[in-house]
Amino acid sequence: MTNEMRNRLIVGLDVPTVAEAERVVRDLDGVTHFYKIGYQLVFAGGLEFARDLARDGKNVFLDMKLLDIDNTVAKGVENIARMGMTMLTLHAYPKAMRAAVEAARGSGLCLLGVTVLTSMDADDLIEAGYEYDPHTLVLRRAEQALAAGMGGVVCSAEEASAVRKVLGAELAVVTPGIRPEGAEHGDQKRVVTPARALAMGASHLVVARPIVQAPDRAHAARQILAEMAEAGR
Repeated sequence: MTNEMRNRLIVGLDVPTVAEAERVVRDLDGVTHFYKIGYQLVFAGGLEFARDLARDGKNVFLDMKLLDIDNTVAKGVENIARMGMTMLTLHAYPKAMRAAVEAARGSGLCLLGVTVLTSMDADDLIEAGYEYDPHTLVLRRAEQALAAGMGGVVCSAEEASAVRKVLGAELAVVTPGIRPEGAEHGDQKRVVTPARALAMGASHLVVARPIVQAPDRAHAARQILAEMAEAGR
């Protein structure tokens, strides 16, 4: 298994407690080293755990989806950069992104604009008051993220190919909603396999339940890494 693929697979620590997250990381020791921490774990002591992972040399994707007035976003980003995080999400609103980019300047923190959540489809966007369909809104926000100087975006793998054309080759395209062949979709409405996501232009894949809820987490992760390696040949 190449280090390149380990750097591109992000395991979502979508578990209720730090103790359970620690078990997941132990189970995956030597297999993966990139972890996502989101709301569920953050509000159960996950921020200190994120710091610990970073100190241990792990890559940490802090999925906070920040959105607030410019000054508040900037101050939050400054502190998150000091924590040693690798990636941070914020909603892809132009003013918020510009404030975050300025605050993170020189830190090495990769800022990701969240385009459209993978749990949302066209009907959900209409209900929320958007005039755009998911694909159109994703591309619009990708263009705005590029203009703001962001490190990349988060989008469904379904949009990754079109987003890659907007962002060019260098910026990150992070795709959640990844499910190996035959896995349950859960609450995700727009999902693809790891191989297809890479083929469509994704730089990083976020995988949670198929690994975290597997009877043998290390085996599940190795299978996904093998599929990624095969697709990358």
